[in-house]
Amino acid sequence: MPIYEFKCASCGQRFEKLCNIGENGGKFTCPKCGKAGPGRVMSGFASKGSDKGGFAGTAGSGCGGCTSSNCGSCH
Repeated sequence: MPIYEFKCASCGQRFEKLCNIGENGGKFTCPKCGKAGPGRVMSGFASKGSDKGGFAGTAGSGCGGCTSSNCGSCH
């Protein structure tokens, strides 16, 4: 079962849910305001890269406890 990210159109709250594949959010309510039917949004992700132990897909966000936006400076 995948974890999908949803966003409430009313209050803007973003939250995650463990769902069946293809779930569109129609049967859920916002945990903040209670409005029904939040929309599913694209989520960012990080995956372990093969180069110097860095992480792919995280440029500019820092790696672990690192605050640098240049992953080349971590090693």
